[in-house]
Amino acid sequence: MCARSRFPGCKAMSAITVRNLEVAGYTDRGRVRSVNEDACGFHADAGLFVVCDGMGGAAAGEVASHMAVESFIRYGSDHLGDRVTPEVLLRKAVLAANQEIYQRAQDQPKLEGMGTTLVSLLLEETADGTTAWVAHAGDSRCYRLRGGKLQQLTLDHSLVEEQMRLGRLTRREAERSPYRAIITRAIGTTEDVEPDVLREAAEVDDLYLLCSDGLTRELRDEEILQILLEEAEVQPAAVRLVAKANARGGHDNTTVMLVRIR
Repeated sequence: MCARSRFPGCKAMSAITVRNLEVAGYTDRGRVRSVNEDACGFHADAGLFVVCDGMGGAAAGEVASHMAVESFIRYGSDHLGDRVTPEVLLRKAVLAANQEIYQRAQDQPKLEGMGTTLVSLLLEETADGTTAWVAHAGDSRCYRLRGGKLQQLTLDHSLVEEQMRLGRLTRREAERSPYRAIITRAIGTTEDVEPDVLREAAEVDDLYLLCSDGLTRELRDEEILQILLEEAEVQPAAVRLVAKANARGGHDNTTVMLVRIR
């Protein structure tokens, strides 16, 4: 199912052009998992985009990721006109999603422990141009392609990432670590959560990639870059990225959202 506000199904969404943006996405359960616990959504008129990767048994991860997408988009679009900075808006939208998921788990014991990662993008239009704001918790990532170079903007909230920052693991060791799936921050698992928020000046032709770790566990950054450079349109690029992850084994759900500034 595809819609302007969200598309949590397992099909490609048709590329859309809203304002000065081209948007496309694709989410798939992969070749191993029986359920797709990823979800993604957007409100292009508000410049809001989000990808979530759920966790928890008995389909709780699917519940958490869909709740997070819906709550985040609803809060962000409803309060976009509030007199707060984009950073405050994003933090409040993340907290709103966190509270809804945490409370649902408290009310329904079978959902206890459910949670989700979240990575989001807010594009703010000002007289000086476009500013990109990124908020995230967990190991879903945001990349930016500019001038033929792909840069990871987010840092994973994961055990192996922390070990690398401390110099205790190399990148190669981290990629092979049996603990690489352990995340240190998530939405809905505790009463409170502190997302990381960053900002940068966006430029015409910048391409932002939001993705779950189903993509980055299967493909190296160099392989992601190659596909993005080879595909001029966002929709075939999104489909190819997911297909490549599945061809490598598809061990996890994979979700990709691409947003290009025109």
